[in-house]
Amino acid sequence: MELIDQVLVPSCVASEVLKCIHIGLLCVQEDPADRPTMSSVIFMLASDSTRTLLCPSEPAFSVGRAIAKPTEPISDDGVFSVNEVTISNFSPR
Repeated sequence: MELIDQVLVPSCVASEVLKCIHIGLLCVQEDPADRPTMSSVIFMLASDSTRTLLCPSEPAFSVGRAIAKPTEPISDDGVFSVNEVTISNFSPR
């Protein structure tokens, strides 16, 4: 329930929210063959039970909670990197 805007928490049904999140996780699984069809999603949303829902596997992507800090360009013997991952070498023509 911590994913929901706190203004909405008093007016929502926790089990319905959790069911929708669960179904959403099923829809973004890594292997497209494991993802439910639209008719399956509609059936799952209309059903009253969450016990019949499959356990989702790892999603194809995820966004962590870490917030990137802006960094200053790093200079080391003429090699420049803003994010310490890419390196730009400037060469004259």
